Amino acid sequence: MIKKSGRLNISLMLGIVLVSLVVLVCVVSFFYMPYDPNAMATEFKFLKQGENPNYLLGTDYFGRDILSRIMQGSRTVLLVGVVSTSVGAVIGIVLGGIAGMNKGVVSSFIMRCMDGLMAFPGILLAMMMVTVIGRGEKGAIISIAIFIVPVFARLVYSMIRDLESMLFVKAAKSYGITKKRLFIKHYLPMMATRLITQFSSSIAHAIMTETSLSFLGLGIQAPNASWGLMLNESRKYFISYPYLAIAPGIAIVITVLGFNLLGDGLNDLLETRKGGRRNG
Repeated sequence: MIKKSGRLNISLMLGIVLVSLVVLVCVVSFFYMPYDPNAMATEFKFLKQGENPNYLLGTDYFGRDILSRIMQGSRTVLLVGVVSTSVGAVIGIVLGGIAGMNKGVVSSFIMRCMDGLMAFPGILLAMMMVTVIGRGEKGAIISIAIFIVPVFARLVYSMIRDLESMLFVKAAKSYGITKKRLFIKHYLPMMATRLITQFSSSIAHAIMTETSLSFLGLGIQAPNASWGLMLNESRKYFISYPYLAIAPGIAIVITVLGFNLLGDGLNDLLETRKGGRRNG
């Protein structure tokens, strides 16, 4: 148990550090950036790291400062990741709650719709939705939120089915409590641990999807900075100037890894505390 606890603490702490680093970069970008991320200076194009002290991470083929574009890109990934996950989670929780609290046609209809959405791979569904909604930040948020909805709906539905046999639920029903109050007061607190974990993991998934859409030219559009778009733009010059892809690639890895570790660490921490309370 000590070994497990130590591992969990390391996972949580590392996740907090990585996520905090990305959030810090995002916050700082609103107050300070070395240069305008979209400003072109062709006389300084293709500067490598350390070649010019004014450009710490170098410049791209238009002479744009890579560090400034990385900082601006942090806004995009956090905005799209957090907002799309929040929207998808709220809708999914509501739909899963309705399906779980009701039996019959309503429940079957909602869950069959969720099964239909989950039949498509997330990135494929997002690509389909973006072509309908439109490219850009708004289209990315809506399309990613749509494929996150069934994840939370199925999670809430399955947990309600598992919890409805618990004594406290039967006792609450015997007092004639309404379904809405039963769901909010009793079910949601019991599901909080799993929902928090899923939320953090879904942010990581949403960020990966956003960068994939931008890489394919379906997400954030030029000249705005996005890590996925930066990777796409560096493809032509990767052999001669590989550093163009290194910075956005590392940024994506740090962000996705951070949210995944944070979700795993929170899940293990909350589960350990819950188990401790039960044993106590």
